[in-house]
Amino acid sequence: MVYLVDDEDVVRDALAWLLRSRRLLSEAHASAEAFETMLRQRLDAGAWPSAPSCLLLDVRMPGMSGLALFDRLVELGLTRLLPVIFLTGHADVPTAVASVKRGAFDFVEKPFSDNALVDRVEQALALSLQALTERADARALERALAELTEREREVMQLVVEGKPNKLIADALDISVRTVEVHRARLFEKMNVKSAVELANLLRPGGG
Repeated sequence: MVYLVDDEDVVRDALAWLLRSRRLLSEAHASAEAFETMLRQRLDAGAWPSAPSCLLLDVRMPGMSGLALFDRLVELGLTRLLPVIFLTGHADVPTAVASVKRGAFDFVEKPFSDNALVDRVEQALALSLQALTERADARALERALAELTEREREVMQLVVEGKPNKLIADALDISVRTVEVHRARLFEKMNVKSAVELANLLRPGGG
């Protein structure tokens, strides 16, 4: 989904037509306030976005500016899930460049090349897909960890440290056979086949 936020009807209509011609869905909003209202409703309803998305955002609009809306997205931590491409007039280019340094995906100067804009939109959607996948992986990991017993967590810590079953048994004052059982259940719950795979899964940025 490509969200369009621009106060000019003709710009929104032209963008929607362009995106349709490349088989991309769009949803238009005439103001930053209208988009923020939608955003709050959907965030309140659950995890959002649920599908790859990006935002084409005009810099200058009556009322809340595109920059102010971008600041809200930064505060909410949404700029990877919803990459922002600013639509800007020549005078706003320095401002747009500064926004890119703060996490905006890109800016496109009006009048823009249709093909170049859609290419950037598709790249932004690919980034959004990557961020959504990472979020889903992180939540799956949290659910798996929550299912571990206290003993399985203790075994996991020692397995990740590279300890063999005999040393784990000694450290926890249990039999090697019991370690093997806990280890097997741990691997099953974490959906891994080896200690290396488990360590990689638990490493920050792993998965």
